[in-house]
Amino acid sequence: MSLPQSVALCDVGPRDGFQFEDQFIPTDLKVETITALADAGLPRIQVASFVHPKWVPQMKDAEAVCERLPERDDVTYAGLALNQRGLERAHAADLSQVDLSIATHDQHSQDNANRTVEEAVAQAEDMVRLAHEQGLDVQMGFQTVFGYRAPGDTPLDQVVDMSRHFADLGIESLSLADSTGLANPRMIKARVRAVRDVVGGTPLVLHLHDTRGLGLANVYAALQCGVDRFDTSLAGMGGCPFIDGATGNIATEDTTYLLEGLGIDTGVDRTVVGRASARLESFLEKEFPGKLHRLPRRAEAPGDGAPSE
Repeated sequence: MSLPQSVALCDVGPRDGFQFEDQFIPTDLKVETITALADAGLPRIQVASFVHPKWVPQMKDAEAVCERLPERDDVTYAGLALNQRGLERAHAADLSQVDLSIATHDQHSQDNANRTVEEAVAQAEDMVRLAHEQGLDVQMGFQTVFGYRAPGDTPLDQVVDMSRHFADLGIESLSLADSTGLANPRMIKARVRAVRDVVGGTPLVLHLHDTRGLGLANVYAALQCGVDRFDTSLAGMGGCPFIDGATGNIATEDTTYLLEGLGIDTGVDRTVVGRASARLESFLEKEFPGKLHRLPRRAEAPGDGAPSE
């Protein structure tokens, strides 16, 4: 079995994690957190979503956050856009990448966006073209790839057809999301392999939730299929506020620990990420589901299990 030698993580906490919180996180603290993630070596950070504040009040300062991002050549800052207005705002905020996201399950698309998957695909096609005209890289994201109401109830042939279609449009990457946390390692392998067969050289990204405790097991299954890009969230913040029970992204610190233990390079300093996690826990007066950020550093070092001399 051959695993990737290195893996690139994208911390989605400043978007996916923050939007899950009812208490407004001040702009200063958002920028402080993003800066810490960049300093920790995260090569990609999803910094905001450009949505109407009526629906996601936490993101009302998206432009203010983007305006204050530290200039870094080694970090890609991305923003989520769900419609053309959001795309225009992302472009005006001077981001280099926009993340688009649509459902792959018909009922989820109706419940969440009041449109069919076919209608969502047509809108996303227009957004991809517009983003390219504006010089933006595009990550196309598919929601509920591994199930909406039950494991595997999203038709695989629909996911495969959509993957082929958007890969042909020249996207930077394709993100497959386990939005409801229903995936298991066997399903991860089957669906990742089916999609990889049709997208050519388009990189795959997995966006996994740990809702049922299988997040890191699913990471390992994806690694066995050659996936080398994952979305994570500091301290395991976040989820999807529009899907009941869709809580718990895989934690950046925990995922990094797993990868280090497998001999896979991430370039991420877990200590720096952990300090940012602790800062947010203190401000929000709550504990997040991640584990490693609360352990003393000496208890975190991965090893091979051999006794010390």
